[in-house]
Amino acid sequence: MSKKSKSILATILFIIYSQNGFSIEFNLDVVDSKAKDNIDFNRFSESGYILPGKYQLNLELNGQGIGSSTYTIEFLEKENKGFDNKKVLLPQACITDDIVSILGLKEKVKEGLSTWNNGQCIDLLSLKGTEIVPKLNESTLVIKIPQIWLEYISSTWLPPSRWDDGITGALLDYNINANVAIPHEGRNTQNIFYNGTVGYNLGSWRVRSDYQGSYTRTSGNDENNKNLLDFTRVYAYRAIRSLKSNLTVGENFINSNIFNSWRYTGISLESDDRMLSPQLRGYAPQITGIAETNARVVVKHQGRILYDSTVPAGPFAIQDLDSSVRGKLDVEIIEQNGKTNQFQIDTAYVPYLTRPGQVRYKLVSGRSRDKLHNTEGPIFASTEAAVGLSNAWTVYGGTILAGNFNSLAIGVGRDLFALGALSADITQSYAKLNDRGSMQGKSWRLSYSKRFDNYDADVTFAGYRFSERNYMTMQNYLDARYRSDFTGKEKELYTISFNKGLSEYNTTIGLQYNHQTYWEQSDSDYYSININKYMTILGIKNISLNLSASRSKFYGKDNDVFFARVSIPLESNKGYINYDGSKNSSIYTHNIGYFNTTDDNLANYNLNIATTHGGNMDSSSSFSGFYGRYTPIANVNANATISDKNTSSFGFSANGGLTVTSKGAALHSGGFNGGTRLMVDTEGVAGVPVDGGRVTTNNRGLGVVTDINSYYRNETSIDLTKLPNNIEATQAIVESSLTEGAIGYRKFEVLKGDKAFAIIRLKDNTYPPFGSVISNMKGRELGIISDNGFAWLTGISPNEEINVSWGAKQKCVTKIPNHIEPRNKMLLLCEQ
Repeated sequence: MSKKSKSILATILFIIYSQNGFSIEFNLDVVDSKAKDNIDFNRFSESGYILPGKYQLNLELNGQGIGSSTYTIEFLEKENKGFDNKKVLLPQACITDDIVSILGLKEKVKEGLSTWNNGQCIDLLSLKGTEIVPKLNESTLVIKIPQIWLEYISSTWLPPSRWDDGITGALLDYNINANVAIPHEGRNTQNIFYNGTVGYNLGSWRVRSDYQGSYTRTSGNDENNKNLLDFTRVYAYRAIRSLKSNLTVGENFINSNIFNSWRYTGISLESDDRMLSPQLRGYAPQITGIAETNARVVVKHQGRILYDSTVPAGPFAIQDLDSSVRGKLDVEIIEQNGKTNQFQIDTAYVPYLTRPGQVRYKLVSGRSRDKLHNTEGPIFASTEAAVGLSNAWTVYGGTILAGNFNSLAIGVGRDLFALGALSADITQSYAKLNDRGSMQGKSWRLSYSKRFDNYDADVTFAGYRFSERNYMTMQNYLDARYRSDFTGKEKELYTISFNKGLSEYNTTIGLQYNHQTYWEQSDSDYYSININKYMTILGIKNISLNLSASRSKFYGKDNDVFFARVSIPLESNKGYINYDGSKNSSIYTHNIGYFNTTDDNLANYNLNIATTHGGNMDSSSSFSGFYGRYTPIANVNANATISDKNTSSFGFSANGGLTVTSKGAALHSGGFNGGTRLMVDTEGVAGVPVDGGRVTTNNRGLGVVTDINSYYRNETSIDLTKLPNNIEATQAIVESSLTEGAIGYRKFEVLKGDKAFAIIRLKDNTYPPFGSVISNMKGRELGIISDNGFAWLTGISPNEEINVSWGAKQKCVTKIPNHIEPRNKMLLLCEQ
């Protein structure tokens, strides 16, 4: 191809893609080609021209990918106004009902759309300002619709019509934590703990079963402590989009903003705040604490494990708990020497406020059950609702009707605007017990929340509750009636979560406080304060100082911990040197450590040398290390502590899962409690890094991303900086908004192959027309024919068959040789 022909072709392409829906007529006299009568510019005569036929295409709406997979889209000739307003037949995409249903059009807009092709295609272009442009080189149909025709969307939220239930599949999520403790004197102990979820998705339904188990063995002891497997609940649920609610059937827990939690077997229909736009969603609980060593942290709700992981020594914060969790959480910090620190946290929530005219509700019915899955008591019915009366006022309340136990609650919420939000409620309980007769009592509660933007501070939650001696929760009643247990009746509860930023001092302060008193057992307390400050000393920038202190009182046992850390960054991103000092009761620990992350940011590690003294014990020294890494098939942690006089220990943990669908199967890291996930498909290309490299596609081109938020607008992308040289991603970002528990599926447009020059000749020794399109069997465009059959091909593989198309229906097929030499021209025979 001559230089002149190349420049003319480039000019033609520039003109085409700078037009917007206009026809173009070409003067072929300017083309420096030996065969001017063998030129096909049909595909260039209209913006986005495509030959009639069926194509497998992804959908893109206003710059964002939509839909769960590729769609078969047929292009049919339809009369349009072409150049100079002349009527011409041009191929146009046939937009079907299933495509329109995921575009998020307003209902009135959808009802007013006209059709063509005997009602089989919807005329989306009748909406003013709408554009539909096919991009074969990206296997994408680009749709642009003005926002005026669409439902409300934001950068983090899409309307229900754009939510995706995912595909059918099964899953197995697991979390394993194992350790060996070797005391200086005494017997060795080996422990293994595991928990997770098995499940199956069918359409919009999710079937789940949570499991947990443990095994403990002590050397020289024939009686081992084991609880090999316990299914804590079995249930099924689905989203009801029109009601912004979840329907659940089976074993579950009451998660109420008014009443205390208890177990039951039955059915529930309840509003889900996660289906609301982000500014209306609830508060997700956060737990802070201090680990003295490489410690295991376990969070339980009604005996069910919600969180189980190993953390390095120092302060920690657990922020990824489900916002739907309500009630008291039991927290255990299990140190490597076997010492356990326990405390309880009450899951606070933002005061009950609802938009004007909006109703949020919970309807539950069934029978209560114990830890062994046995039902007990009569059939009950529980209701809860909140109604927004105005921008400022909300009324709410609820009932529990269960034969000999009944409860009634009523409250009011007030938006104080500049002063925050406040709610107050009162609950009356009525219980009839065989041995104690009738008991009734009241419980009062006050809740407050406020964000002080001008002061960079917020009271996430502050609350007070007082319950009379004879007031009973449903769980109190069940324990009293069936187990003669009258303990655990709450008296007073104070709780607060506060955060403050001091930007002028590069300092942040956090406070968490929980104080619970009971009528017939000892108090429970938890205090935690954390101060972080960044500073510059002797020219060294970003030196950080952390001061943390906590006090926990659980079943009459006090535990006070004070922790201080100074962290000094090393030059050229070579990690940090830390000094830690801690005091636990009368025991003091001093530690010097080194922390760093790997170059790919997928792993971190630290090494420490520590001394311990005090508490009527001899001084001891220890060496410890911690290593954590994200791998394509599991998140793994390994830790070890070697002590000269105290307990030495070795630990390992792994968190991952297996997801199996009709599209294929993949092991993956993360994934816990059967949560939402996205299976990504790179069309059989292995080793493609996704989600910052945390996910790498397997040998079938599949990977699973597990850090997906339900009902959020999630973007997942290929890490282009880590792609091998022979892999090209023409579509590197996909979007999803998945319902809870969904297994989403998205396909990336990825080409793995070589690049080469070729001369394509027909059987009669002529060439395909100038401008003919070269594509693979999937419809992906690989190149364009220029003068004398010359073409530059990309993304080709040995022995691959390719198509050459021109005109309305003409095409021929050729085959790539089994050896590709990029520097030499391939001579290909194309047969029609």
